[in-house]
Amino acid sequence: MDGPPGNDCCAICHGHFNIACQANCSHWFCGDCIMLVWHHGSVLQPCKCPLCRRQITLLVPGEASLRERNDPNVAEVLGKIERYNHLFGGNTSSLVQRMQDLPFLLRRLLREIMDPQRSLPVVIKARVYIAMVLSAVYIISPVDIIPEGILGIVGLLDDLLIVLICFLHVAAIYRSVLYYRHGGS
Repeated sequence: MDGPPGNDCCAICHGHFNIACQANCSHWFCGDCIMLVWHHGSVLQPCKCPLCRRQITLLVPGEASLRERNDPNVAEVLGKIERYNHLFGGNTSSLVQRMQDLPFLLRRLLREIMDPQRSLPVVIKARVYIAMVLSAVYIISPVDIIPEGILGIVGLLDDLLIVLICFLHVAAIYRSVLYYRHGGS
């Protein structure tokens, strides 16, 4: 899915999406609408999602919006989105924010890896695959920090921790890719 659902509408203007962009909370908005929400509040802070009230630290324009980049109106809105991402997308966020962003980032990453039409840099793919393979090797290996044989179910905590760290690492890698595509310098 490179854009918002076909039967959905912008939660701000309640119209069809115009220059659709997806926030890091996975909600879709018109580019102009979400920029108006941001300008209505403090331009020194990221705005909050009008639906879930989570802080929006990254806006990703839809593929259709990026294809229309030659249109001056679209280019202006995409420029505002890039400026927003430049201001707020590169900041290191709290662990809670990173955990909340996991579903959004991992879904997008999986779609991008599986789609042969998309071009994820080879170095990024290699880092993702290496992190996943090393995590799998640790989980499968009999050597553990907390052995399952002695402590039972509690011994699975180190395996779960390794999986969580792997997901957070992979999501951080992909977030940096999105940041540099849509607002980084």
